[in-house]
Amino acid sequence: MARRYLTPALLVLLMASAIGLQAMRERGGELTTQGDSVLYVRSPATLQRLALSYDQIVADVYWIRAIQYYGDTRLGRTPDQSYSLLYPLLELTTTLDPYFKVAYQFGALFLAERAPGGPGRPDLAIKLLQRGIEAQPDDWRLYHAVGFVHYWSYRDYATAADWFRRASKLPGAPIWMDPLAAVTLAEGGNRQSSRLMWRQIQQTATDDWFINEAGRRLKQLDAMDQIELLQTVVEAFTAKNGRAPADWAELARDGYVRGNLVDPNGEPYRLEGSTVNLAPKSRLLPLPWEGQKLQ
Repeated sequence: MARRYLTPALLVLLMASAIGLQAMRERGGELTTQGDSVLYVRSPATLQRLALSYDQIVADVYWIRAIQYYGDTRLGRTPDQSYSLLYPLLELTTTLDPYFKVAYQFGALFLAERAPGGPGRPDLAIKLLQRGIEAQPDDWRLYHAVGFVHYWSYRDYATAADWFRRASKLPGAPIWMDPLAAVTLAEGGNRQSSRLMWRQIQQTATDDWFINEAGRRLKQLDAMDQIELLQTVVEAFTAKNGRAPADWAELARDGYVRGNLVDPNGEPYRLEGSTVNLAPKSRLLPLPWEGQKLQ
């Protein structure tokens, strides 16, 4: 009888404490990372026992905590920039609720994101998604997500195509999944195949975050095309004059460029010697596979 009434009361207290802690943050009373990290049980098995029949409620709490932790680390609000708690938080979330689809899909994107925007751990992204597949073996989205990590992070196009093909055979898979496997195998690594993939995500996603992220990725690919073209122009000027241009204005005066040289988000491109770069504050940074030329 005591357990029957005590458990809901404890949950109410926990939620009230969480709200109070968040209110402190919003008022500027930042909590230390060390303090935050010990607010939660770290063992999935122990947490399942403590949660009793409230697994989904506690899973929601951990999911919110994972998002907060990712955001705080990305914005430099935590002393440890390694994202070391991200996977444990996601593991706890999905242990409590093995059918938490958003946690698998978003969590995998967070884990695979290259530094400094994320931990750069595609291996953990795949591990998380495989946990989801064990719980939901007929969900084509999870198979597609595994293939996407292999494509985007590892550039392993054969493995990516295999996962896309497996996804295409599952109930509810979209008609474009099978052709995507063929395109990936034949043309993986070029920007056009990347555009195809992101456009399909943009057109079929039901979550605003995924739609916006697909839009950002498409702009990154456009920026890479533009930088490559501008780099060719700069190199032509340098070859003709035996020196790099002083600035964009000099290139414009000599007829090499015209108009506003801005990235797809409207930020001016930087000319540093003979190298064209995005502005440091551009929201398109870091570019995918930066420093490695795509076909």
